[in-house]
Amino acid sequence: GFLEKNNIQADAVAKSPLLQHLVKDGNRQLILQDVNGAYHFNGNFHNADDVKKALDELEVSSYQDLVKKDREFVLQLFEDTFNHKSFTGRSGTFFSYEGLGSIYWHMVSKLYLAVQEVCVQATQKQTSSESMQKLLQHFRAIGQGIGVHKSPALYGAFPTDAYSHTPLHRGAQQPGMTGQVKEDILVRLAELGVRLEAGQLRFEPELLPKTDFITSDRHAEFIDIKGNVNKIHLEANMLGFTICQVPVLYQLDETEAIEVLYFNGNKEVFQSQSLSEQISKEVFNRSGKVTQIKVKFSEKRLTV
Repeated sequence: GFLEKNNIQADAVAKSPLLQHLVKDGNRQLILQDVNGAYHFNGNFHNADDVKKALDELEVSSYQDLVKKDREFVLQLFEDTFNHKSFTGRSGTFFSYEGLGSIYWHMVSKLYLAVQEVCVQATQKQTSSESMQKLLQHFRAIGQGIGVHKSPALYGAFPTDAYSHTPLHRGAQQPGMTGQVKEDILVRLAELGVRLEAGQLRFEPELLPKTDFITSDRHAEFIDIKGNVNKIHLEANMLGFTICQVPVLYQLDETEAIEVLYFNGNKEVFQSQSLSEQISKEVFNRSGKVTQIKVKFSEKRLTV
């Protein structure tokens, strides 16, 4: 129970001249004695770093010699009192082992998404190039830490499968469609620059690295709205993905435009980075009228 926490044994205090002197002097920087005579650590401490900070402050006072002698004893007493290493932070029953020291993959992806949202806001506010690069460095580093970028030996499972967590002592555990899948899809769509404003599809790929574009021609497969497997040709300096089963091709070009190819063979070119509300609706409704969207933009819009 709560009242059983943060109780220091009297015999432990008796072993430390530092703690005894602090109590005698009424100094509450480390511990205090309540009206019942029981001892407790400072209630403002969050972790051992706070204890170390208090000890550092006491070390430049009249308690200097006592601190040097009892520092390690006090830190060990703090750990023995709270037993942090056995605290799981969750319930008492787990799949395999979850707790402190575990990597929770959904949480990593939540951080990934949060930083990506800040990056998008930064581009919209025309943040300085230096600040933008620092933000992107953090964004990329978080992304590289996600399991899909690890080897099976390091991850302890198939990296492309979703797992709940990785304990400190073993590989990834508890497979299943965790929230990580949703977060990573949202991040990738945002990284590709897919935006939706007032019912209009926009393409703003400022967060997209140039390394995502292919360097030689190849074919890619996709499943159309009728369930058929189709192939599409991609040239060098292109990238392809689908929205509502409509192929979207990014092409690095000196001009900025969107080419929309229709089922009847007609093509429209828009000097814009967004589609009209009507064309966007055709894509979302999977009407079949729009068969391909090609977005052209300058390499200068991309991140490194």
